[in-house]
Amino acid sequence: MKLHDIAHSRTGDKGNTSNISLIAFDEKHYPLLVKYVTAEKVREFFSDIVKGEVTRIEVPNIGALNFIMQEALGGGVTRSLALDAHGKSLGSALMNMEIPDA
Repeated sequence: MKLHDIAHSRTGDKGNTSNISLIAFDEKHYPLLVKYVTAEKVREFFSDIVKGEVTRIEVPNIGALNFIMQEALGGGVTRSLALDAHGKSLGSALMNMEIPDA
């Protein structure tokens, strides 16, 4: 299944760092997110874009994971020549990541 089947995202960016929060629609799906959406998997998913470290922060009380991706915006939103490569488009892209069905 794809992440958009069980979660939604909120995003942001600052400088050359992108922040993506992945939030389960239903708390029963949060363990799937924890198990399958690791910092390493997100780094691999965005390997063409993210040049720095990816950190995952678990926020179980709201069924969310927060990913901080360093060196992810081509030098920063105001410096990059990429069209719309800010946090919002990266959050939408992450929703297409596939994970095993429960």
